[in-house]
Amino acid sequence: MTLNSKSLAVILFVVLFGGIALSAALGWWQTESSKVAATYTEGEFAGQANPADIRGSYTFGDVEKNFGIPAALLAQAFNIQTDDPDAFATKELETIYAESTLEVGTASVRLFVAFYNGLPFDLSTEIYLPQSAADILHTRTLTPEQLAYLDAHIVPDPAAPAVDSAPITESTPEAEATERLVKGKTTFQEVLDWGVPQSVIEQILGAPMPNPLTTVKDFCTAQGLSFETVKAQLQAEVDKVK
Repeated sequence: MTLNSKSLAVILFVVLFGGIALSAALGWWQTESSKVAATYTEGEFAGQANPADIRGSYTFGDVEKNFGIPAALLAQAFNIQTDDPDAFATKELETIYAESTLEVGTASVRLFVAFYNGLPFDLSTEIYLPQSAADILHTRTLTPEQLAYLDAHIVPDPAAPAVDSAPITESTPEAEATERLVKGKTTFQEVLDWGVPQSVIEQILGAPMPNPLTTVKDFCTAQGLSFETVKAQLQAEVDKVK
């Protein structure tokens, strides 16, 4: 039998989309990750979800589904202020802790989950946890090795003031000018004092400006905004009025 181009196109359409429909009906067709962590394959914990498989795309809600740790507790551990901890993606920790000299990110969530649930975890690399996470883990039953590792790998929470051991020097106009930088601890009042109008700030935020004593970073975290984006836009406005 000879098939013309029109008949061939119909057959291809039926085979292609019919196969997709059948796969979907049987549960074989998935358009996105199921976010199911891989399991330990051997030993005492074989068959249990392995925290080493937590990825940056996992939300705290995904971690809760896989490991049973409430998303709200994870938010508390990592000092995240949000009305929807289930939707917070672990990869966002790198942005929130960007100003820390020690990295806090997805690997930190893996470590916290492993210690919290008493699961084996490779401690051959340097992974750090915020103080708030360490405080929670100190209420759990940890091995001496885990306790020693934990106490040696703690970084201050984002809201905690940094300790400056450098000698205090007299400020000069030049020094003050270089300090007009929007950072994680910069408040909206400081931005106003630097000459940026409130109307411009609200245009950047896309919302009314909060209490002037609120830090820019805390506001962005609470509102789900990108701190790096807002910081860059505010800095551009500050630079205009120098």
